[in-house]
Amino acid sequence: MEGGNAHRAHRVTLIEGDGIGPELVAGALTVLEAVQARTGVRIDFERHEGGAGLYRREGRNLSEQSLQAVRESDALLKGPTGLPDVRRPDGTEAGSLGGVLRTGLDVYANVRPVKLLPGVESALKLRPGEVDYVIVRENTEGLYLSRGKGVGNEEAMADTLMVTRKGTERVVRFAFDLARKRSGAPGDGVRRVTCVDKSNVLASYAFFRRVFDEVGEEYPDVEKQHLYGDAAAQALVMRPRTFDVLVMENFLGDVLSDLGGGTVGGIGLCPSANVGDAHAYFEPIHGSAPDIAGQDRANPISQVLTLEMMLHYLGEEEAGEVVGRAVWRALETGALRVAANGQPEGGTRRAAQAVADAVAEA
Repeated sequence: MEGGNAHRAHRVTLIEGDGIGPELVAGALTVLEAVQARTGVRIDFERHEGGAGLYRREGRNLSEQSLQAVRESDALLKGPTGLPDVRRPDGTEAGSLGGVLRTGLDVYANVRPVKLLPGVESALKLRPGEVDYVIVRENTEGLYLSRGKGVGNEEAMADTLMVTRKGTERVVRFAFDLARKRSGAPGDGVRRVTCVDKSNVLASYAFFRRVFDEVGEEYPDVEKQHLYGDAAAQALVMRPRTFDVLVMENFLGDVLSDLGGGTVGGIGLCPSANVGDAHAYFEPIHGSAPDIAGQDRANPISQVLTLEMMLHYLGEEEAGEVVGRAVWRALETGALRVAANGQPEGGTRRAAQAVADAVAEA
């Protein structure tokens, strides 16, 4: 994921989000301040409001003016949005920006790294770095294309799963290109892309697999693998060291990336990027956790690692690497500790400061 030129001033739209979102974004900005001082990277933020709070007041979760600002900026950095009690008339959450941003920006690749970090209690008996794969989730079609378009009545409802050749080709190609940039699966060092589907049941998934195989022929240097979605859920727990990059339809990617997060200490540690040919935005994969909002208890690591992904996208490779190394060092030295419940010891602000302090030595 690359874009922009290093050390020019990057224009980035900032949406703090709902619940714990403002706290997480503040933590990431604390780290960014230290990174700017060390590397000279320049980020100019333009703040906009979006999410459940805005919907509650105005009946929309993002204004057209804000969406246009995102289109005109180099990237969007956002905290989690949405609140469980703020819903549309059809019962779906109203504050989530996924629908409006993913289709409005045509960001077709949802990139979700899953990595076991030091000092983190995992459900798996593995060492830090032994889980290190990326789920590439198709972002603009699949089952979630039916968001807000369900058809039915009081007796039944139907949602449509749509898979197109164009949508599949571009996300599969993205996955193979990403695999070429990585070092391979931790277990054997092999660059590998795994197609996850349910082609044994649904024609749409069989079509996805067929297009995957066609595109895969363009990448003879990358190993290809197929797994059904249910088998992949088991394999991500039993043999995660064998995975490098996995590509899949929207709904499956949503489910399996949360499963992956559960194996590396929780989704509070997991960032994501949403990338298209012209635009990109960056956010943690988890929700807004309103039950702990404003209590200085949320884990900022997901938001800080989201910042890392954004810096790499902007072409600021050194700054991105510094962020990643600072998180690793803060955890490895014990300056930042994550409790068994996924929350940072000492609170959100202290955790962010620990990473910021580690920037000087990262």
